[in-house]
Amino acid sequence: MLGPKRKTKVKLESFECGIEPLGTSRTPFNIKYFLIAILFVLFDVEVIFMYPWAVNFRELGTPGFVSMMLFIATLLLGFFYIKKKDALTWEE
Repeated sequence: MLGPKRKTKVKLESFECGIEPLGTSRTPFNIKYFLIAILFVLFDVEVIFMYPWAVNFRELGTPGFVSMMLFIATLLLGFFYIKKKDALTWEE
């Protein structure tokens, strides 16, 4: 904090493992890429919730089965909604 601050062009340049940088780091991405990524994470995390249910299937009984069917129905409802909105179609 007390030392001198010398900002040079070389110090301010981004470093990527010895590879010479090409262009700027602010390359624009298509918004569809982010939408697909968020939907993948959303459905992936929700599928992880099914694992404990599958392990304890017999112990949970009928109430556990009914609640999981409601959960799966909600997932399918969301999936069909994004299919209807064409959120998964990739267009350039």
